[in-house]
Amino acid sequence: MTYGLIGERLGHSFSKRIHTALFDYDYELKEIPREELHAFMTARAFCAINVTIPYKQAVIPYLDEVSDVARCIGAVNTIVNRDGKLYGDNTDFGGMLALLDKAGIVLADKNVLILGSGGTSKTALAVAQHGGCARVYRVSRTGENGCITYEQARAYADTHVIINTTPCGMYPHIGESAIDIASFPCLEGVLDAVYNPLRSKLVCDARESGITAVGGLYMLIAQAVLAAERFVGETVPREAMDELYTSLLRETQNVVLIGMPGSGKTTVGHLLADRLGLAFVDTDDEIVKREGRSIPEIFKAVGETGFRDIEEAVIREVATRQGAVIATGGGAILRKQNVDLLKENGRVYFLDRPLEELIATKDRPLSSDREALAQRYRERYDSYCARCDCHVTQTTTPEAAATYIEEECIREIAGT
Repeated sequence: MTYGLIGERLGHSFSKRIHTALFDYDYELKEIPREELHAFMTARAFCAINVTIPYKQAVIPYLDEVSDVARCIGAVNTIVNRDGKLYGDNTDFGGMLALLDKAGIVLADKNVLILGSGGTSKTALAVAQHGGCARVYRVSRTGENGCITYEQARAYADTHVIINTTPCGMYPHIGESAIDIASFPCLEGVLDAVYNPLRSKLVCDARESGITAVGGLYMLIAQAVLAAERFVGETVPREAMDELYTSLLRETQNVVLIGMPGSGKTTVGHLLADRLGLAFVDTDDEIVKREGRSIPEIFKAVGETGFRDIEEAVIREVATRQGAVIATGGGAILRKQNVDLLKENGRVYFLDRPLEELIATKDRPLSSDREALAQRYRERYDSYCARCDCHVTQTTTPEAAATYIEEECIREIAGT
């Protein structure tokens, strides 16, 4: 192993993609069981490595020298082998500072809650103190090792910033949050170290309440850039880091299409997938494949409630994917949790095709005739509008809708 990342489970890691884009070296993802860490570290058979959960503290006894930042935090995520001696550093500190700066979240004179008690929480604590916060507490389930419990945390209603360093809500367990932001009426900013999904439930909940909130992808890239600089002894321009972030976000963020049956979601979706180089997924098709029968047959067997239960299960699975154009069934928005899940990795576009242009078809159980179609349109329209990120009225042709969404998606990512 020359360069790479060690950890216990690395299936979700973007590190190889980032490092190989920065410099021309082989970068390996190496999963190491806990009982094998000692042998790996004592062999020292690498030039430089990154370290992730759960080894950021466990590697320290094997190092010959530790940077002041890493020593203060008590966690190491970057190790460089110089002539057989191991030098440890913590680039998560700089990565988190970069994320705060990009998001415009200021910690000076603010009350901060840090969720979690592991190595990244100690990084967040150092960042908060460096930023001049007024008050900071780490929060854990047990309240041990200098932390308070989640129950105690709710008493700090004057909290301004929450930083999540727990794996709660991380792939594949999307839709979960370590804390309810409704308990913090003074909340101004949320930072989540989780980067897969792109926006955790905690981040989505905060954004829905009008609070500045960011996921951890930019932090991941910033810390990787800082680590790569230490690997090779070269500086990466800030512009290159921002371009890499934009590129990775464009590759991983889903485009989600909602709208009435017959609004063109499938046709527009295929056009977008081809133009953006993304996979195409139709949730109705996924339901049919999963059940082995048509949607009318499912409705006949289990009714609408039964169908919506199946649809929700399929959407929960589809929402974990990245780099896809996802076309949803017309009634998917009837359950808000479906849209909430899809927003964790995607941006939601409402294809608003006028009612007079929609056509009723027999294969759609709830809109098989013109009267039923008009009734569904009236029932759902407000939900489509309320639950989308972008309202698309340019639907004169599928090509026009696809062009509008493609251009808006590029603008939104560039401005993120």
